[in-house]
Amino acid sequence: MARVRAFKGLRPPVEIVEKLASRPYDVMNSEEAREEAKGNPYSLLHVTKAEIDLAPGTADNAPEVFEKVVENYNNFKKQGWLVQDSEPKLYIYAQTMDGRTQYGIVGCTHVDDYFNGIIKKHELTRKDKEDGRMVHVNITNANVEPVFFAYPDNNEIDEIVNSVVKNEKPIYDFVAKEDGFGHTFWVINDQAKVKRLEEIFANDIKYLYVADGHHRTAAAARVGQERRAKNPNHTGEEEYNYFMAVIFPASQLHIIDYNRVVKDLNGLSEEDFIKAVEQTFTVEKMGKDNYAPAKLHEYSMYLNGEWYRLTAKQGTYDANDPIGVLDVSILSNNVLDKVLGIKDLRTDKRIDFVGGIRGLGELKRRVDSGEMKVAFALYPVSMNQLMEIADTGNIMPPKSTWFEPKLRSGLVIHELQ
Repeated sequence: MARVRAFKGLRPPVEIVEKLASRPYDVMNSEEAREEAKGNPYSLLHVTKAEIDLAPGTADNAPEVFEKVVENYNNFKKQGWLVQDSEPKLYIYAQTMDGRTQYGIVGCTHVDDYFNGIIKKHELTRKDKEDGRMVHVNITNANVEPVFFAYPDNNEIDEIVNSVVKNEKPIYDFVAKEDGFGHTFWVINDQAKVKRLEEIFANDIKYLYVADGHHRTAAAARVGQERRAKNPNHTGEEEYNYFMAVIFPASQLHIIDYNRVVKDLNGLSEEDFIKAVEQTFTVEKMGKDNYAPAKLHEYSMYLNGEWYRLTAKQGTYDANDPIGVLDVSILSNNVLDKVLGIKDLRTDKRIDFVGGIRGLGELKRRVDSGEMKVAFALYPVSMNQLMEIADTGNIMPPKSTWFEPKLRSGLVIHELQ
């Protein structure tokens, strides 16, 4: 069963929370972060992407960046921009997007649960990215940014969360100016409710599922593992055995499309490329207006100023294979690999990925600019598909899921001491 426990969160004062809370480090590049934090000394981007305080072009993994991380983080605490709660708490974090609200519990999950499969993943990670996040955790001695987990719905957890949300005033409540999404945050002060939530997870919630933040999760777990090995007096109760997560009921989460753009047609003319695609897809020209796929196994393709609808033909995929039946797999196997020669989505420089939050217009823009030659929009993966794949020990192809809204960093921080 899953271990979730309260912790002494480090939080910003109410009056600066909207200025301090930031988007995650991995949804923007350095220049976007520099622009977003411009004129705002409170932005947590000064800690999560500290290269913005150094010369433009400074690599985000340069030694001076990590020095700046420590300097800025310590300054945030010294200035009173981050203040630690006096006793362990659980928290509730609600996000509102397009009229839909999801309610997550903020707590600490256990390192062992990651390594023993209680915390289930659906994507592979890259060691170099894990290593970079490990450095950040170690030098700050903190999980500065939470990971994003899901759990199977539980009625009693819902009842406890609803009782807090309906009867207590949130400590933070704001709409982020960057994206218009609402962020509301409660501290659960009733220790009986905190204890009961911990008990429910320990007794009734068999698995947690990584929704977003696979690299942060792996890095946090590895830090805990390394610190154990270095501590001859390790007892298992040290704070480094735990890392911070926001855990949502699966039914409340919404996955949006995660799309692909490709630089060239692998030496084919446009006519020959379409003929090759027609071997495994029904191809229909849809015109110049943006066209989104409407169902599973249907795709949008943008090529030379025109949108096309691609529908996977029967017999071109195995409906009984939980990985092979995914739309990302069908496209990868039958077009990206077979036609375009892209064998490894994680390393091939000819392909890039565009989160659906940027819209179909971003796909069109990147092709029309000449940067890319062709774009593909996919129908989103469902939470049921994600959980089934994780439960069977399978791994999705890279860049299969895009969760929105993203968690804001800085509402609460977990220190490993």
